[in-house]
Amino acid sequence: MNPGKSSQKASLAKSGGSNLHRKLAQSIGNQILSGVYAPGAILPNEADWCRIYGASRTTVREAVKTLTAKGLLKSRTKIGSRVEPRENWNILDRDVLAWHMASMNPQEFFFSVQEVRKILEPEIAALAALNRTPQQLRAITEAFEDMRQAKPGLNSVAPDVRFHLALLAAANNVLLTPFGIMIEAALTNMFEFTSTHNPEPDMFIPKHEGILKAVTRGNAKAARKAALSLLTDTDHTIAHLPAKAKKPKKA
Repeated sequence: MNPGKSSQKASLAKSGGSNLHRKLAQSIGNQILSGVYAPGAILPNEADWCRIYGASRTTVREAVKTLTAKGLLKSRTKIGSRVEPRENWNILDRDVLAWHMASMNPQEFFFSVQEVRKILEPEIAALAALNRTPQQLRAITEAFEDMRQAKPGLNSVAPDVRFHLALLAAANNVLLTPFGIMIEAALTNMFEFTSTHNPEPDMFIPKHEGILKAVTRGNAKAARKAALSLLTDTDHTIAHLPAKAKKPKKA
């Protein structure tokens, strides 16, 4: 079976009752996203999972239901649970995205995030310039001011993420709303990482200010250009990260 069975069992044993199936779903989900169980693979049956994790059948079933709802698994009678093709995975689900991040090389993941950001963020900024309300502009401005006043490094991460989420809200396009989960989770992870490895962590402040000014003026073209400029600088920072840099440890 899987390596590290005893540590898996010990980890689950420390979890509270109602949280147990979530811990089990996380463990199995991590194994799917990291390739231990590839698309098409048949997972161990209930009895095996119970033995591996020291969990009850009820806990195992709840965990499998959770992973099925996220598009990772499909259960069939007499066959068991099979890992679904990657295109069926709900990658915008908060948990799936976190497992995906954990399974990839940080630099590879960040470049992947950047590709998506280049598709979305310049147009989000342009829409924000055209559609924002006074209240939404105030939220963008407040996030920027908090980011500028924060000490360089991890303290600036939260307001930086708020800035981008406020831009997304100001675009006022309901079909873009689901990307808020990706923006929050992916950018938090990215900003925490780059802020600890960037020799000039406050270098992005003027770039964010450029977006804010363009949105304030209602200039969609300038907002789009400013967002792309920020992304270009972020590309440069990621490209120069230490080859063996490690992710910051969670508190």
